[in-house]
Amino acid sequence: MILVVDDKQENILSIRKTLEQYNFDVDTATSGEEALKKILKHSYTLIILDVQMPSMDGFEVAEAISGYSKASDIPIIFLSAVNKDKRFIVKGYDSGGMDYLTKPIDPDVLLMKVKTFSRLYEQSKQLQQMHHSLSEEVEVRKQAEAALSEKVNELRTTLEALPQIAFTLTVDGRIEYANRYWFKYADDIHSFPETLPMDKSMDAYLHETLRTGQPLEKEVYLKDNVENNYRCHLLRVIPVKDNNGIVKWIGTFTDIAYQKQANEILEQKVKERTEELVEINKSLEASNHDLQQFASVASHDLKEPLRKIQLFGAIIRDKFLKADPQALSYMERIVSSSERMARLINDLLNYSRLSVGGSFALTDLNEVVHEILSDLELTISEKEAQIYVGPLLSVDVIPGQIRQVFQNIISNALKFIRRNVPPEISITAERIAEKFAESEAHPDGEYCRIIVRDNGIGFNEKYLYKIFTIFQRLHAAELYEGTGIGLAIAKKVIDKHQGIITARSVEGEGASFIIILPMVQQ
Repeated sequence: MILVVDDKQENILSIRKTLEQYNFDVDTATSGEEALKKILKHSYTLIILDVQMPSMDGFEVAEAISGYSKASDIPIIFLSAVNKDKRFIVKGYDSGGMDYLTKPIDPDVLLMKVKTFSRLYEQSKQLQQMHHSLSEEVEVRKQAEAALSEKVNELRTTLEALPQIAFTLTVDGRIEYANRYWFKYADDIHSFPETLPMDKSMDAYLHETLRTGQPLEKEVYLKDNVENNYRCHLLRVIPVKDNNGIVKWIGTFTDIAYQKQANEILEQKVKERTEELVEINKSLEASNHDLQQFASVASHDLKEPLRKIQLFGAIIRDKFLKADPQALSYMERIVSSSERMARLINDLLNYSRLSVGGSFALTDLNEVVHEILSDLELTISEKEAQIYVGPLLSVDVIPGQIRQVFQNIISNALKFIRRNVPPEISITAERIAEKFAESEAHPDGEYCRIIVRDNGIGFNEKYLYKIFTIFQRLHAAELYEGTGIGLAIAKKVIDKHQGIITARSVEGEGASFIIILPMVQQ
């Protein structure tokens, strides 16, 4: 925008029409004071200023404009119809004018000068903007260089503080920096430490790493130039990347000689301990075999005299003691105790046999349970028991041992019944996802959950830990016969099957025994 300042409207109108014909934006002022106010509010590319004005002439206005930092660079063309002497023209230039025209004005000359000064002013502004942008860019670069220098110094300080050999490499593998520990193993900054003669050199290791662009981690032996020996180090070299790829490599050598020596000692001790354990295991296997033999022989040798005690005790009771009630009572106690002793020996023998290995096989649990119920048919009939067996599954088990588990649990359900309440027993099974009693059912689960429920006398769950312990009983032998080994046998079998056995119960309301077995043994 161009500002035209003249105290005569006809002069302003003439100049304005001339400029607007060539698409110049024109603003006007009729006095120096008005012009200064507008200059403070607006930006102009050129000021055409009449010299002869009342109150404040053009020279005074120009001098005032030069004092404004905002407008000091705006070019000024003076117009004068009276002051045509050389001294006035010089004064115009001294006041800050770029040109001095006398009236009458040639429109073509005015247009040429307006175009020239407007273009020069715009170019000046662009140059100022470029200069400002360059100044900002230079400042940013200075800050970036200062930050980079600070980071480099920080990195070097860090590398110097490391208790390791630390170094940096350029993209092509030249050594750029190395900390003070480097010179204990290398002659200078330009050569790598020496490795064992039969090993590859550092140049060979790094060549492959630089070619692939992948980090390197390798145990190497470096020659200590001070102590003149080779020490084991862990070499790590990693790339430093930016958006354009790898910019440098950072590497470290960590002395692991002591750790290597400690590991070798530890490995030797582990080897020795393993050999000791193998020998101990062999000894235990031999002892276990001897115990099995002893249990078998002992049970056979103990059973024979017990059978004679039972046989002759029964003969004496039936033939000679019917007339003497007190003697008859004593003899019945002897016979009863011998029978309980026989059961105890049988249960102990069964418990000891569980240590002997068995073969796992895919077994239909339906068949196992139906065989047991067939064997217990007389007891079931006598006690008028109701037994429900749901569809069971085929599971990877040792058939004879799992049969013993069901035999013991079902027998207990028929034994521990409430007075005048016919026993009710249910046996169900389902697949579950996880190996714990409350796991959700899952059609493709890896485990089988078997639940045996009864409506017997139950037990207090605070004694749960006792019922699976050998010789532990919750009831007197006079009330419920047994040896306290049945559930211990069941737990040992289930443990051998990598399973879980537990129970849930409320006294007087029955019990539920829960068995978790893997569908397939690993």
